Amino acid sequence: MFEQTFKNIDDILHKDAGCTSELDYTEQSSWLLFLKYLDALERDKADEAKLEGKRYTFILGEAFRWEQWAAPKTTDGRIDHNAAMTGDDLRDFVNGKLFPYLAAFKQRASGPNTIEYKIGEVFGEIKNKIQSGYNLRDAIDLVDALRFGSQTEKHELSHLYEAKIKNMGNAGRNGGEYYTPRPLIRAMIQVLDPKIGERIYDGACGSAGFLCEAFEYLSNRPGLTTSDLKTLQTRTFYGKEKKSLAYVIAIMNMILHGIEAPNVVHANTLGENINDIQEKDRYDVILANPPFGGKERKEVQQNFPIKTGETAFLFLQHFIKSLKAGGRAAIVIKNTFLSNTDNASTNLRKLLLESCNLHTVLDMPGGTFQGAGVKTVVLFFEKGAPTRRVWYYQLSPGRNMGKTNPLNDGDMADFVDRQKVFSDSAQSWSIDLKGIATGTYDLSVKNPNGGNEVELRTPGDILDEIATLDAESAGVLATIRELVA
Repeated sequence: MFEQTFKNIDDILHKDAGCTSELDYTEQSSWLLFLKYLDALERDKADEAKLEGKRYTFILGEAFRWEQWAAPKTTDGRIDHNAAMTGDDLRDFVNGKLFPYLAAFKQRASGPNTIEYKIGEVFGEIKNKIQSGYNLRDAIDLVDALRFGSQTEKHELSHLYEAKIKNMGNAGRNGGEYYTPRPLIRAMIQVLDPKIGERIYDGACGSAGFLCEAFEYLSNRPGLTTSDLKTLQTRTFYGKEKKSLAYVIAIMNMILHGIEAPNVVHANTLGENINDIQEKDRYDVILANPPFGGKERKEVQQNFPIKTGETAFLFLQHFIKSLKAGGRAAIVIKNTFLSNTDNASTNLRKLLLESCNLHTVLDMPGGTFQGAGVKTVVLFFEKGAPTRRVWYYQLSPGRNMGKTNPLNDGDMADFVDRQKVFSDSAQSWSIDLKGIATGTYDLSVKNPNGGNEVELRTPGDILDEIATLDAESAGVLATIRELVA
């Protein structure tokens, strides 16, 4: 039922002049879902308070509650279309009253980790793009039919929302920034094995896939106490996201996975000088797939000891600095990081190897990231002791990866098993750091078992890489325009 409802909502938005892409469909359905969820949450809390003989104070004023403006009901529980706004009246109310009211919550909230603050952040960032009030009415009616009552319903909705994010990623290169294949994320989490009470961070969280999967991993542990569940809700998952759309999607994704007030901040992580990071700002576990190919301005580069315009290299410095002593990280990065000979790459590899134990490098096949033709590796490291030995694993699923043959959990099983003991195989081997040239710190993937044959790329892979390079060029041009302006 839920799946068909999502499809019907997309069909309505597709017809609307204000929504032109899969990104718009996801954004617009997100704010509607958010308000429907908030209504369900408030009703549950009001019912709980009533059972305890207490009075619940609603977050939203009566005129701005879902049941009042979006879905007033008749006595038999159906939408009262005589009382419900539609057409221009509905659109004008949403644009002129509802959104400004909700955006103002940010100023009224007691702190950034409250649901009130998140409401203000979300509705201060996005706008209603549904131009037809009649289309808006039809979409609202469909969203109103969704239920968040049981864990089963929330679980199904969260999976459908993940599917929307994936489709958004497949629809265009910009959307692809927000989606990392979930089997890869789950394997990274299994290797790091986070514990209850540890703080988990993603400073480039996109749609919050890493944080959501880490929540699933920890919340499914047997024997969790009430205190454990409160810790998971309030003091475990932290993220930052620069882009407005990704921020909104991250909040909604985490809420649907069961985190009521996500600790995700809308901010440019790289705008922070890493010398200002204190012990209280550090984390036990960092999981991330930072954007690469971007070109950061000179003033942003001044926040880092190793100056470079490459976004991913700045993020890697941030992550190393943000780890506690003994903290663990798993970071996705372009495989060229391992061998580039420019000063920034060489110095960054030196920093990583001297300040952290880079114990594992996972080499991913081309086509892993749909919509991006670049090859990537995952760096697994622990802060506090220098690297002595690096274990490599070259993932080879035995098929061309792509939209019709995406990565699955079975593809990652051998890596996860072998990584526990760093065992050798046709796809895995270890190198002693003494064998690495200190002038270049070259960490290139060189399989001694003959596994370095060049993969022949499909036409789709080539077109994806062309699109990626086009996007990188556009980013450079945009930066130049900013500097000139």
